[in-house]
Amino acid sequence: MTTVSKYNRPTRFPDLPVRGPTGNELIQVERAKASFDVNSLSKFIYGEEYLAKQDKIVPILESEPVFDKSRRYFQGRDEKIRDAWKKDKRFLELAQKHNWDSKDQNIAHALYDQTSPYHLHYIMFVPTLEGQCNEEQRKLFLEPSKRDEIIGCYAQTELGHGSNIRGLETTATYIPETNEFEIHSPYLSSAKWWIGALGRTANYAIIMARLIIHGVEYGPHTFCAQIRSLEDHTPLPGLIIGDIGPKMGYNTVDNGFMMFDHFRIPHISMLAKYAQVKPGSGEYVKPVNSKLSYGGMVHVRASIVSETGRALARSSTVAVRYAAVRRQFYDVTTPRKWGDETIETSVIDYTMVQYRLLPVIANAYALMFTGKEMLRLYHLNIEAMKQGNFGILADLHATSSGLKSLTSFMAVEGIEECRRSCGGHGYSMFSGLGHFYNDYLPTMTVEGDNNMIYQQTSRYLLKTYRDVVAGTAQPSEHNLTLTYLAQYMQNPKAKCPAATATEFLNPEVILTAFGFRAAAGIAKVAEQIDNQGRSWNDALVDLHRISRAHCQYFIVRTFFVALQHATDEGLGMAERKVLQTVASLFALHLMEKDLSDFVLCNYLSPEQLDMIKQQVQELLKIIRPDAVALVDAFAIPDYMLNSALGRYDGNAYVALTKMAEQEPLNQTQVVDAYEACIKPMREYALKNRKDLSKL
Repeated sequence: MTTVSKYNRPTRFPDLPVRGPTGNELIQVERAKASFDVNSLSKFIYGEEYLAKQDKIVPILESEPVFDKSRRYFQGRDEKIRDAWKKDKRFLELAQKHNWDSKDQNIAHALYDQTSPYHLHYIMFVPTLEGQCNEEQRKLFLEPSKRDEIIGCYAQTELGHGSNIRGLETTATYIPETNEFEIHSPYLSSAKWWIGALGRTANYAIIMARLIIHGVEYGPHTFCAQIRSLEDHTPLPGLIIGDIGPKMGYNTVDNGFMMFDHFRIPHISMLAKYAQVKPGSGEYVKPVNSKLSYGGMVHVRASIVSETGRALARSSTVAVRYAAVRRQFYDVTTPRKWGDETIETSVIDYTMVQYRLLPVIANAYALMFTGKEMLRLYHLNIEAMKQGNFGILADLHATSSGLKSLTSFMAVEGIEECRRSCGGHGYSMFSGLGHFYNDYLPTMTVEGDNNMIYQQTSRYLLKTYRDVVAGTAQPSEHNLTLTYLAQYMQNPKAKCPAATATEFLNPEVILTAFGFRAAAGIAKVAEQIDNQGRSWNDALVDLHRISRAHCQYFIVRTFFVALQHATDEGLGMAERKVLQTVASLFALHLMEKDLSDFVLCNYLSPEQLDMIKQQVQELLKIIRPDAVALVDAFAIPDYMLNSALGRYDGNAYVALTKMAEQEPLNQTQVVDAYEACIKPMREYALKNRKDLSKL
């Protein structure tokens, strides 16, 4: 019989109850307060098909050892990425075994909730091929990529350039004698850098490079080329490829670098749905519209906007559930009773906590609806371009640029606010928020600094304003920029008509205020740049403001429009009522944060500012009883959250202790370092004391 040494025995907590009321009891009280049906709201957000698929997939993942999350918070980078490769391999096997379609696969990826090396293949490589391949290239590149026969990455960003695509240094020179392109990195700063899946996984790459034909440059174009052997995975001759090293987060992805030494690729490698180079002669055929290549990036940005909503949904679920079960201090004015006992107040009952968390819930709902709308517009634009209609593209591209920047800012701020609201336990990785925050952070700098990407939106806004002033703007039902600019031009000295705080619950009053504020800001900056000699660089702060104002208008409008159609889509009155309140909180909280903008454009009076602040406080009181139900409606399984604090059953403290038991340092009573380090330190101190006593 084997005996376990007292030194090797793992540390375990005693089987004691948590002092009541338990987290489960408290959270059930919260759920009983709901004014609406949680399942009905979940179905409205996702649809019955999505929820049914999720319910079916969760137990499959939970039963697979490779998808077990219990060690996630204890792993180093090497172990993380090796597990990610194993997971990706098993994922393909499960997809085939269970006949998962693309929706099933997307749900499974979301549930596992840890970006993997293959992830960039699906969200960047394949969509780019979808949007830019001609028919021959679809068979050569796209179809094999969809079957996972080739694994790709998207090599755009360079060591010295990110968001400024025009500044990329990698060249692609056409060689007419061999009908090839020669890809070359002329400087160290030309190295492709930060490329997800490039480090050790991808065998193909979309390469963004400056096209040069007969010594004439034609700007950045996209190429698809093999970069590693399909036999032994070694880099092809002429390429230097590696991993860029550990990051703050996102360490299950092998972000890589690549340099080209006169690397030759065949003519077919240049993606030629829009722009072409004729074989032999090298004649350049430009695209019908210079912005056609933006389509793939619009899809990526629309997907990022969708992800921001889900990121805030996840974070607010953890924070709100924990705030409902965490108790701190006694409120002597309105003491809380549990039976005959006076108990500490649940944190969620403190107004300041409500002011911090309830707007995060509102942001989550707003961005989820905005993500849906962006994807709808993306597909609408694709169909329109097939018919030769490019009227949607410019506005969609500009808005998607600004939204990518704004919404990822909102998500990062919201995740951190949720973490802080959890107090000391929010600092633990077991909260599920720290790990998630670090992995989400790269979204802020995908394509470069968010503050720089805003400029793509502001350039478009100024151009559109000039067209409106000149009377050359082409009207379009999908161009919201023209809508609010035209309304502003009719009366640039308009004032907000709201006379009471409750009038600010009127969606039309709110939306008009956001539209006027955006238009007035655009008009002011245009006047300064066009007529007063202000430089673009000097105006960057104000350009940032008008881009943000435009995107906030878009989000607010999208939220309210979604609710207008809610009844037609089967949403009940109780669910619509609570969403209407959430939408109002979202919009008015945004206004409260940017009140100076609304005042400086002379649309709101000081009295109306007080009305908005007053109404925000009232909305918090209305939403408070529905807080837990609203995050429950996000329908995020415990498996996905992987959080001790955000468990559906509310038993946060039991979960924290169980997770702590899994800490590798707790698997023995005495750590190995005791004999090697801790004991010698003590012995040295004792010896030193004796030596000193002899003096």
